Parts: sequence; C-alpha cells; structure tokens
Amino acid sequence: MSRQFLAMLVIGLISAASPLLTASASQDPSRNKPFILCSTTQLADFTRQIVGDRCRVVSLLGAGADPHTYMPTPNDARLALEADLCIQNGLNLEGKNWMGTLAKDAGKPVVTATDGLEPLVLDEGGMKVRDPHAWFTPRNAAIYVNNIVRAVSQLDPEEKSEYEARAQLYLQQLRVLDAWIRAQFNAIPPDRRILVTSHDAFNYFANEYGFKNHAPVGWSTGSELGAGMTPERRKMVIDSIRNLNVKAVFVETSVNPKLVREIAREAGVKIGGRLYSDSMGPEGSAGETYIGMMRENVLTILHGLK
Repeated sequence: MSRQFLAMLVIGLISAASPLLTASASQDPSRNKPFILCSTTQLADFTRQIVGDRCRVVSLLGAGADPHTYMPTPNDARLALEADLCIQNGLNLEGKNWMGTLAKDAGKPVVTATDGLEPLVLDEGGMKVRDPHAWFTPRNAAIYVNNIVRAVSQLDPEEKSEYEARAQLYLQQLRVLDAWIRAQFNAIPPDRRILVTSHDAFNYFANEYGFKNHAPVGWSTGSELGAGMTPERRKMVIDSIRNLNVKAVFVETSVNPKLVREIAREAGVKIGGRLYSDSMGPEGSAGETYIGMMRENVLTILHGLK
C-alpha cells in the first residue's frame, strides 16, 4: 500500500469524524438553558421542582455542608459569573453574606427566597437574631416556592405558564406533606414532644408541630462543635442534657457524630438518629429531596421518641 494512499485514507477518516467530534464538543444542551445558581441544596430542589428541564440548576453547597461557616471558592466565583440568576436563603444563613457577595461581584441578580416571611427571633448571647432555618415547615417552604417561581418567570417569561403549573402541583404536595406530618406526630403524647438537637435549626419545625426544641447549652454547629470543647464546656453540655430529662438526643447530618455520641453516653441518653438540617441528603439517598428530607426526619424523630 503506497504512502500516498495511506495519507488519503487518514485524511478521509479525519474529515468524516470531525463533524461528530465538533458536535459532541459544542452541543451541550444545558449551555443553551438559563443557568440558576443556588446557595443551598434545599433551594436547588425547590427550583428544580419549578423549572423542570427548562433551566440548569446548581447548588453551591453539597450534601452535609454547613452554610453558616462555608467559605466560597474560586470555582464558586466562576459559576456566579456564568449564572443568569442567583438564589439565596437570606436571614444570614449564608454566613457573612457569602452568596450575596458572589452575586454582587459577578454583577448578577440575586433573589432572597425568604422575602415576605415572618422570621422567628433567637437570643444568642443577649443578641436578638433572626432564625434562618425557615424551610423546616411546608408552610414556609411554600413562601420559598412562590418567591422562586416569580423570579424564574421574570428570567424566562416565555415559559411562565409552565413554571406556574409545576409550582401549583408542588404546592399541593407541600400541603399533603404538612397533613401527613401532623398525622404521624399524633402518635407522640404532647409531654414527650421534646426535640434535642445539635444546634437551633429546628425552631420553626418545633413551633409548627407542638415540640419543645432544645439545643444544649454550650453546644454549637458544624465544625464548631468540637472546636474549643474544653472540659468545663463539655460538663456544661452534659449537665444541660441531663436537666432536659429526655431519653434521646438527635445529631445532624452536617455534624460529626463522634463527639455527640460520647457526650450522649456520658449524659445517659441514647442517640435517637441523624436528622437532615442545613442540607439535604446526597444523590441516591432517601433525603435527596426536600420532601424526602422532611419525611425521613419525621420518621427518625418518631422512632427515637416512641
């Protein structure tokens, strides 16, 4: 076989393959869709329920991450530059306003999903702060959804009716979820509805469903739980749990359970289970959606307190 023939054969093969190579490299369907960047997994799930496949939706936080202590990365800044819309929880959930800062630096619009919501107020060391964990009731989740559907309808007005139709169905699902939670908790007598968790994430949930919510004195969130845990502070946490006179405490998926288990053992109480708090579960888990997260939390609480 001559060199000339081989050269012609190679050129022919490259020419035939090049359109396919070009198409596979350039035709990424998601690149032609509006890109929505969310700060948390819950916000990303709400948004996906509304937009379906019409938009590309990304959560900056992954499963198990703590939004209070999160530090944005250069890749987060790059995503913000690519985004058409940014969505944050607000109420200072994103510690030091990291999501708002990313959006502002990128020159992109940012929507606060808790706008119009009446927040609970916490006392932290004598300071009054607004509780940011408002998504823990389906009633508040509906406010998130309504804020998001308005924002995406303005972003992509041609598909407004489709976004509103999806939101309508999802709002019905949230109402069903709320009724189901109330029915489940009928099995727990009011005097046993005491929820002890790692930090004050469940106040909205407790208020809605008749629980007394406690985070033991000296207990904190995320990586802070183990940081600075002096013998004096450890004793304060253990005494606080004992004084609550409960059989079980619950840890959160964003908290390392090792120290919590040690303290629970010293306090003479069992671990009732792990609750999804500041983020949902990883893909493929029972808590990978908001409804799944809430369902699993309710069942874990029921099992732990019965």
